[in-house]
Amino acid sequence: MSIKPATRAQSGLSLVELIMFIVIVGIAVVGILQVLGFGARSSPDPMRRKQALAIAEGMMEEVRLARFTFCDGSDPKAEDPATLSAANCAIPEGPGREPGNTRPFDNVNDYVGSYATDAAGNAFPARYSVTVAVVADAAFGPAGATVPPDAVLHITVKVTDSAGGDPVVLDGYRTRYAPRSL
Repeated sequence: MSIKPATRAQSGLSLVELIMFIVIVGIAVVGILQVLGFGARSSPDPMRRKQALAIAEGMMEEVRLARFTFCDGSDPKAEDPATLSAANCAIPEGPGREPGNTRPFDNVNDYVGSYATDAAGNAFPARYSVTVAVVADAAFGPAGATVPPDAVLHITVKVTDSAGGDPVVLDGYRTRYAPRSL
C-alpha cells in the first residue's frame, strides 16, 4: 500500500507570487508617474501664454492706433495741406523715436524696437520682452490697384517669455488714411 499525499487544488497566492506582483506593479506606477511629471514640466503654462498674448494684443492695438503721417509730429509742415509726401517735410518721419520730441511715440514708426514698458511707461511683467517691427508693404491693396510704397505698413509684435515656451507673434497692417492729421 502506497501512501500518496492528497492532491488539492491551489487556492490563493504564494508569498513569492505576491512579492513579485507588488514589485512589478510598483515599477509600472513609478514609470507612469515619471511620464506624467515630464509632461507637466515640458508643457507651457497656459497662464504665461495668455499673459503674453494680452501684452501682444495691447501693444498691437497701441501701435495700430498711432498716427501715420508724412512728417514728424514736431514738424511745422505736418498739418499743412500742401504737404503731399514725405519729401515736403522739414523733419521726415523715420523708424525709431526721434530725440527731443515732446511726445516720444508720435507716429507708428516710433514703435520700432524692443520694449520692457508700454508707451505710458507701465512695465510689463519682469520676464516678458516685446519687439515691434514696422515695414512698408507695397503689395497690399485690391488687385490692380496702385498703392504708394509707403502708404501701408506691416506691423509685427513679438512677445518672448524668458521662462521658455514659444513666443507670441501678432501681425497687423496700418494704412495712411489721414497723412496730415495730428
